[in-house]
Parts: sequence; structure tokens; C-alpha cells
Amino acid sequence: MAHLISLKCLQINLQHSRNATSNLLKTIEEHNIDIIFIQEPYTINGKLVGVPNALKIFTAGRGRSRAAIILNNKKIDALLINQLTDEDCVVLEINLGNIKMFGASLYFDISRDIEEDIAKIEKLQHHSLGAGLVIATDTNSRSKVWFDVETNQRGGALEEFLITSNRYI
Repeated sequence: MAHLISLKCLQINLQHSRNATSNLLKTIEEHNIDIIFIQEPYTINGKLVGVPNALKIFTAGRGRSRAAIILNNKKIDALLINQLTDEDCVVLEINLGNIKMFGASLYFDISRDIEEDIAKIEKLQHHSLGAGLVIATDTNSRSKVWFDVETNQRGGALEEFLITSNRYI
């Protein structure tokens, strides 16, 4: 009989808030969350702060990081994929037992053409072929598909990409 492995994951935009970070830490502890995908983390001088050293923190870039991944499970072995990672996109290869997958936390800047960010996801898909891929993102887009009251141009472009690439929300 195969051994079932489960991971609890959480995606959150902290809006650069110290209080939101404190609340997140309580949630991680209370619910024993394994992987946390963060957009707009609380940073000082480009470093994510307010998170205990007992947790593994992954960020990238020299500027203000707007994406991060935190691991709260010591059994998870993770490797930062540098060639796909920047201030707005953190990508990990995640290994747990005999399971290999990729996880990505992305922030789509509203002032940037969404096609640039969609191109990042396409690179992620190509890199992760044959393995699972979890993408957690703040796309700064609106769509009825994800239960917004309207769909804007960014949302429409993202909807089209998701449908054509056979991705699920």
C-alpha cells in the first residue's frame, strides 16, 4: 500500500505589513502549514523580517522582494531555482520523500505588461515538465472566473493563458 503524503499550503499577500506577518505566524503555528507562498512580504532594507529563523525563508534579488516562500516542515528539502527567480518570482524545487515538485510565488506588477509575467509562467511550466507545479500569485487582475464582479483586460489575458495551457485555478 502506497504511503500518502500531504502538504498544507497557504498563499497570502501581506501588503508589506508587520501586523499581517505576525498574524501569519500565528496561523502557521495553529494550522501547521508546511509551505507558505507570499506576495508583498514585510521587508526592511530588502530583507524579509519578522519571521523566526526556525523557518526556511526563500527570497531573491537585491531590491524590494515582492515574492517569497517559507517552509515550515523540516522534512522538505528545497532548492532555489536561481535562473527562474527574481524579486517578483521565487521558484523552488521541492522534494519530500520520493515526491518531486516545483512551487512558485509570483507578484505581477500592475504597471508591467501582464504578458511579461505570463512568459515567466511559461518558463516555469517548461522547467517543471514531468513534475508537479504549484503556482501561487497575486496577478493584480480581475476576472469573474475567480469570482470577481468584473473581468478587466489583464484578467482576460490571464484567463486565455490558463485555458490554453490547461491550468487550473
